[in-house]
Amino acid sequence: MHELSIVMSIVDIALEQAAKKDAAVIDEIELDIGCLSTIEMNAFEFAWKQGVKRTILERAVKKVNRIKGKGNCSDCDHTFELENLYDACPFCGGYLIGITAGKELRVKSLVVS
Repeated sequence: MHELSIVMSIVDIALEQAAKKDAAVIDEIELDIGCLSTIEMNAFEFAWKQGVKRTILERAVKKVNRIKGKGNCSDCDHTFELENLYDACPFCGGYLIGITAGKELRVKSLVVS
């Protein structure tokens, strides 16, 4: 389950940023997770509960922004929403698609005290 290693990396980032501000507690964490990022959200939630135990993130409110997938067709230059990584262009049927959104995985913000 790669979700656990992702959670542990997020915890490391949050702890590092909290230490820079001499914070004892993280009250809120906001994450951007793209719908095309291959993260299974049920597994992520399970891993989150385990990964934040006994850390300053344990009681933090977690906000997750799910970023919709978008692509740009190299054949016809149309931009459109993608539900899956390998969707064809709905305008021309082409498969040479550049992903422009939806693969994000980032800590957007932290609220510390």
